[in-house]
Amino acid sequence: MSAVHPSSAGTPAAASARARDLRTISFVSIAHGGSHFCQLVVPPLFPWIAPAFGLTNTQLGLLMSVFFVVSGFGQALAGFVVDRHGPERVLFGGLALLALAALGLGASPNYAALLVFMGVAGLGNCVFHPVDFSILNARVQPERLGQAYAVHGISGSLGWALAPVFVVGIAAATSWRVALFAVAAAAAALLALVVWQRQWLGGPGPVGSADTPASRQRSASSDFAFLRLPAVWACFGFFLVFAAALGAVQSFAPAAASHLHGISAEQVALCLSAYMVSGALGMVVGGRLLADPQRSARVAALGFGLAALVALAIGLASWPPAWVPVLAGVVGFGAGIAGPSRDLLVKQATPPGATGRVYGVVYSGLDAGLVVAPLLFGVLMDAGLYRAVWLGVAALFALLIATAFNVRRVSPGPRRASAA
Repeated sequence: MSAVHPSSAGTPAAASARARDLRTISFVSIAHGGSHFCQLVVPPLFPWIAPAFGLTNTQLGLLMSVFFVVSGFGQALAGFVVDRHGPERVLFGGLALLALAALGLGASPNYAALLVFMGVAGLGNCVFHPVDFSILNARVQPERLGQAYAVHGISGSLGWALAPVFVVGIAAATSWRVALFAVAAAAAALLALVVWQRQWLGGPGPVGSADTPASRQRSASSDFAFLRLPAVWACFGFFLVFAAALGAVQSFAPAAASHLHGISAEQVALCLSAYMVSGALGMVVGGRLLADPQRSARVAALGFGLAALVALAIGLASWPPAWVPVLAGVVGFGAGIAGPSRDLLVKQATPPGATGRVYGVVYSGLDAGLVVAPLLFGVLMDAGLYRAVWLGVAALFALLIATAFNVRRVSPGPRRASAA
């Protein structure tokens, strides 16, 4: 692929390329935000769903376990479908399944029906990472991929942040069933939007794109060859550890901080909000630090190192209650800085023609970590080991530094960053 020279940055062709990239990034990120939104629409409704069906906390937790187990297994399989049939049609199917799942959940007559439709929701959710990164890597110019990954990650955080406000507000004013019907309507509207704007999601990408039709055809006879690459499994382990850290923060770390530092229930909720919002800001910074793709492992180490140190400080030192949400925000900011580098490391490990399959397998590690982490850290909470929760979070972030450099070490080499 020919280099982009500074003298050409202001040409009409360069402006047109930037506009195309912006549209692709925007619509992919909107869809990604919708998937994260749908991930978190059920837990905020537990206070309504539990008495409606007489459910225990364990039964409520099983609803989310079904979602992530189906999503994890489905994600690996979705990558093969993406590589064979193209990402845009798979994206349409995923959004349609999310709309169907929300409609079914809202109409469920019993707990068994809730479990079935949570499985349908997991099946819809599983397509997004293989789809999104196949589109971004194929269509966005390499020099803008860092920013593309940052926007993509930010959209996910915003989706998570919007979901509780949306469903709780509607449920409080009407009912939990109406809230889920509204989610179904929102997913259907998003599906209509991406179908309308599908020209920015499919078709040929920039020159030198990894996933050209020719490369897809060449790889068709060896669909499983990528599983022999050490880099793929190094990335899987990296995402498993990352998800374990995220799952700990989302589930029990703020509650553990309340026992350690005497923060109120409102401040416990604020810790998670601060983590998410600051994480989005960190992604902006992390994306700008990736002008040189070869810095991906170092930028990841910077972000995870900051997160590890502050998590360690929360676990070991005594802090005034007002400081704890601020520190949680700093942890999120550090993790956010590493976010775009995390995705670029996977790209550097991906062979031509296998983007969907690699991202599908690698991101199934994310679902696995989100299943396992709440169980492990829940044991620590039940044992009253609140300090160990934050020390465990710090240890996971520190381990991510080593795994990031390991991914970089076993990746095919610097040529992948510029040629993929």
